[in-house]
Amino acid sequence: MWFSRGGGGGGRPAQTSPGGSAGRWRTLRARHRIGVVLGVCVLTLGTVTARSVFAADAPTATGQGIEAKVNALVAQMTLQEKLEQIQLLPDFLVTDQEVRAGLGSVLSVTDPVKINQLQHEAVEQSRLHIPMLFAFDTIHGFRTIFPIPLGAASSFDPQAAAEDATIGARESAAVGLKQTYAPMVDVSHEPRWGRIAEGAGEDPYLGSAMAVARVKGAQGTDYSAPDKEVASPKHFAAYGQPEGGRDYNTTDMSEQRLRNLYLPPFKAAIEAGAGTVMCSFNAINGVPGCGDHQTMTDILKGEWGFDGFVEADWAAVAEMRACPPVNPNSGDCGHGFAADGPDAAAKALNAGLDSEMTSTFIRDFGAQLLAQHRISMPRLNDAVRRILRVKFRAGLFDHPYVDVSKAASAQLLPDAVAAARTAAGRSMVLLKNDGATLPLDSAKNTAVIGPLGDDGHAMLGPWWGTGRDQDAVTVVNGIKAQSTGTTTFVQACTLPHTEPPQYDPAADCPAGAGFDQAVAAANAADQVVLALGESREMSGEAASRTTIDLPGDQQQLIDRIKATGKPFVVVLFNGRPLTLEKVAASSPAILEAWFPGVQAGNAVADVLFGKVNPGGKLPVSFPLRLGQVPIYYNHEPTGRPCDATSKYNSRYRDLNSCSPLYEFGYGLSYTTFQTSNLKLSSHSMAPGGKITATVDVKNTGGRSGDEVVQLYIHDPVASISQPVRRLRGFQRVTLTPGQTKTVTFTLGAADVGFYDNSGHFVVEPGAIDVYAGDSSSATLTDSFTVG
Repeated sequence: MWFSRGGGGGGRPAQTSPGGSAGRWRTLRARHRIGVVLGVCVLTLGTVTARSVFAADAPTATGQGIEAKVNALVAQMTLQEKLEQIQLLPDFLVTDQEVRAGLGSVLSVTDPVKINQLQHEAVEQSRLHIPMLFAFDTIHGFRTIFPIPLGAASSFDPQAAAEDATIGARESAAVGLKQTYAPMVDVSHEPRWGRIAEGAGEDPYLGSAMAVARVKGAQGTDYSAPDKEVASPKHFAAYGQPEGGRDYNTTDMSEQRLRNLYLPPFKAAIEAGAGTVMCSFNAINGVPGCGDHQTMTDILKGEWGFDGFVEADWAAVAEMRACPPVNPNSGDCGHGFAADGPDAAAKALNAGLDSEMTSTFIRDFGAQLLAQHRISMPRLNDAVRRILRVKFRAGLFDHPYVDVSKAASAQLLPDAVAAARTAAGRSMVLLKNDGATLPLDSAKNTAVIGPLGDDGHAMLGPWWGTGRDQDAVTVVNGIKAQSTGTTTFVQACTLPHTEPPQYDPAADCPAGAGFDQAVAAANAADQVVLALGESREMSGEAASRTTIDLPGDQQQLIDRIKATGKPFVVVLFNGRPLTLEKVAASSPAILEAWFPGVQAGNAVADVLFGKVNPGGKLPVSFPLRLGQVPIYYNHEPTGRPCDATSKYNSRYRDLNSCSPLYEFGYGLSYTTFQTSNLKLSSHSMAPGGKITATVDVKNTGGRSGDEVVQLYIHDPVASISQPVRRLRGFQRVTLTPGQTKTVTFTLGAADVGFYDNSGHFVVEPGAIDVYAGDSSSATLTDSFTVG
């Protein structure tokens, strides 16, 4: 694996049954935001004094290792205390009684005062004084919101993702949180799926690089540090490939496909030290993710040696039941994998689940299941040990409390805001720039037009942490700040921030009088910025779409502005690939900005006015038409490859193209680059050996800029057909005009091998083709032979 830099819980739906919703957790507790835990203190008659969290009858274990402390503590626990330790409850279900009984973990409390209150109860009033673990979905920022992870992946710069995770952890830990339900590392080839916004796109190699960066950013070298938290990569596994693109839907795939495409980012995250993992809502080959022994126990804990804990996603244990729900006769259900609550609890625990979120079946039925020999005490003890191990590693037994007075001052610090602006600029992808439309002239009069031109709410994107709309710099304000000309704004239409079932697609940007006002503003200006795309509600969890065009009449707005003859650029804000065939045909310039975060407007202005030369690349293919989905660069070959010049092959009869509109790895710049001189250190490699590949990249234009040099391989003959190309290296380099750099990549067995359908990693002899260039359609090529 080679990547370098040169010169973002799953969902929280509360359903009583399929088709009946009790509302989303974010709606129920949308304003429960902000908090911190640190310090080892006890309030005594108004005086803060330090003491050990262990009571006199608990093991002080001075100098003992963590495992000895864990074992000593487990030996003292009653059965009920063990079952409570496994329980993970959301903020609005937590009671004082539950905390005093030994509740293990809490999610989505972000008020430091409340966190301290609950932690004092846990440490001082529970029998064994075990601190609780507080968790939250810090996906792409806590208060300082960075670009959505799909946008960050466009930077092809793991450091940008690491800085996001570092600052997110710092701000989260400052309010008492010690676990983040992130990174989301699900590979996806499904743009209809709303949660593609939370991951790194369609490629397992890029996804692995970003996963490692985010885990290391959040945890550092020691997640007991006061500015760190334990990461929880999710959703294990294959959640990103639901049938039809519908969230939570089933997934079915071969063993080799699971291991070669979907598991690598998880494995990379575990190897980077991730301390916890979240299992998935979806069923994999008919088995729900949180009841899957193969993924949680055989692979994660067995093959990969993971010694942290696995928590369920929201009510995922309850969802394993058939509907209507039985014992209890309410709550979530649907999979038909378990008959009732006890059955679901037994199957989840026995499969390798360690912590149950929201539903309480293991806690409620654990004693009964033990008596019936449906679960075992060794498995229960193992789950408890894993949770306590993470708590000790997180430093909670030494520092359970937080300094509330410092919580607010740790948010939105200048270095965080600056980092968010840099990350947003590096994440933007220039898709089209005919006639050097960009950069715009900051001295000219600019009309900002479109429903997202003055919308700070949308700029934060889905999973906005505790970010606030007023924190975000809007597009029009960012352009005003950098333009010496006159800046005007016309909204033209609206994209309502409504959710199903109230959401009405007919309300999305309908043509009307606002379009006439937009045309008038364009005619009065020298240049136009069209701020278009999706509302933030259209991406993220439970946000699948049946079409991925620009919503409403936004294309008509583009056509009206085009007719004015004024130079214009379409700036896109969205959380998924869109079908842009008509947009590309009618627009001279297109900038993919994703949802850029708190510094959106400033970062957009940086790029539009040329202060930042865009260097991002697409981490996911943009289809020409929706009917091509799924379309992705690393697909497997077929006996009749697509050929638009003939009939009897794998083509569409109504589309004379075999390609997406914009392929993986694609992105333009305000300058030009040339890659050349691909060289291999050898044309043969032993099965356990390595070779190096070097490529020259030159800035052939007149501006300094960034190029992402990409290295792909293809195994043309294998016992299992291999993808037509696989990314195995990338490097983002900055070059001044005329400058040339030589980029070096290393290839080894991990790059040329693959998993077979028995789950074995194999390296087969034969030729390996190598490609280098600036996208997945790179043309420089050479080959070597694995001996």
